[in-house]
Amino acid sequence: MTNCVEIKNLSKNFENIKALKEINFSIEKGKIIALLGADGSGKTTLLRLICGLLCQNEGEIKVLNLDPLKDKEKLSDFLSYMPQKFGLYEDLSVIENLNLYKELKNTNEDFDELLSFCGLKPFKNRLAMNLSGGMKQKLGLACALLGKPKILILDEPSVGVDPISRLELFELVKKTIDENTTVIWSTAYLDEAFSFDLSIILDKGKLIFNGDTKTLGENLENFEEKIIELMGGYEQKNSIIAKNYHIKDENVEYCVIADNLSKNYGDFWAVKNNSFSIKKGEIFGLLGPNGAGKSTTFKMMCGLIKPSKGKGFIMGINIEKHPQKAREYLGYMAQKFSLYQRLSVLDNLEFFSGAYGLFGQNKKEKIQKIIDVFELEEYKNTKTDLLPLGFKQRLSLGCALIHEPNILFLDEPTSGVDIIQRKEFWTHIKALSNLGVSVLVTTHFMDEAKFCDTISLFYDGEIIALNTPENIIKQANANSMQEAFIKLIKKSKEAK
Repeated sequence: MTNCVEIKNLSKNFENIKALKEINFSIEKGKIIALLGADGSGKTTLLRLICGLLCQNEGEIKVLNLDPLKDKEKLSDFLSYMPQKFGLYEDLSVIENLNLYKELKNTNEDFDELLSFCGLKPFKNRLAMNLSGGMKQKLGLACALLGKPKILILDEPSVGVDPISRLELFELVKKTIDENTTVIWSTAYLDEAFSFDLSIILDKGKLIFNGDTKTLGENLENFEEKIIELMGGYEQKNSIIAKNYHIKDENVEYCVIADNLSKNYGDFWAVKNNSFSIKKGEIFGLLGPNGAGKSTTFKMMCGLIKPSKGKGFIMGINIEKHPQKAREYLGYMAQKFSLYQRLSVLDNLEFFSGAYGLFGQNKKEKIQKIIDVFELEEYKNTKTDLLPLGFKQRLSLGCALIHEPNILFLDEPTSGVDIIQRKEFWTHIKALSNLGVSVLVTTHFMDEAKFCDTISLFYDGEIIALNTPENIIKQANANSMQEAFIKLIKKSKEAK
């Protein structure tokens, strides 16, 4: 047994923030390791220390028996790092990005086969900025694989991509590395750990698990329960948000109606004849791969994009004809929260409450109510970009709820947050739905589908399945929503 990475008593501080606290572990050569944890757990800091991009405050790091800081140049011949946000040059084509990395790594290898593995050969002359999210991830991975590294470090290569693309990325790595290559794959998706040899789990800068994933449980549900236990446990509480929430009582059977919504950009149809309806208090999940048309549908239903055809109704109001009136009933929590990062918590609440039509004493009282309910008093003068991720999520939800809307649109609201924060979030959403709030939600966490009353599975701009989660799983002859998602999408692809 040969260890290629040795970490001893490693700590890293950023001013008063302890990003990593006395970390100890080793990684055996030739293993594929999952580095698990939510945003802010310390994953990226740890990877950058291993690569020699940061200097630790305490402890020792050895990579292939080299010091990542002192021997950075020597180590760079053997180590490849794919950072978050791809590390691509957006104004270069696929082939130009690969050629650039080929020169940087001083390698003469032919990447024709690599392009084929990635499925990028037909798009080699396309600019990186015009690739889909999944294709960008594949190109970033292809660039990292050049030079046949002995250690491949991937910082959340599957973030924000659907289950099929995530599976394809993992298969791409397995196909292109040799048996002696060590891979450290950082991820917030716990289900990915079952595909790896071993798992290392971080929580708030501490190492809480290091070993075989299978010892944590046979499936995702009991795996999550064990991690919650390692994180200190979770006590289910009633939602204080729902307790203090009041919606307008309107005599409308369907709070949200999409009537043959369609959107085209030239010859490309992002959404085609999309029809669905959401009852009072219903949680409606919109699932689908990247580029399926989910966010376009959201934006049309919010009045942010004009449909090419069809109509959208909010509480019976045509969103295109009367957008301001319709938005009085609607709260929208966008991907990555859409907060103003350089403004304080209070400034964001002031802005969004004004945008939703609140003013005067009523506005002041609603803002204070959100601060109290979401426990933001301590942070109210803090700039949003300095908030811990869980508090960013609270603030974003608070901004969407500040005018107590009848309808909530949530676009990937739990991306990056830890298991406990996800549980707390869904406690609030389920309690609000019990009060009569209608919810439209998208997510790449397939286990969250169980919280939905109805699922619309979306592919290539069209609905390919519309039913309860249980019935969609039965329809696909699957054992889980993840398996059903993969089967139904692949079946639709083959039928095209």
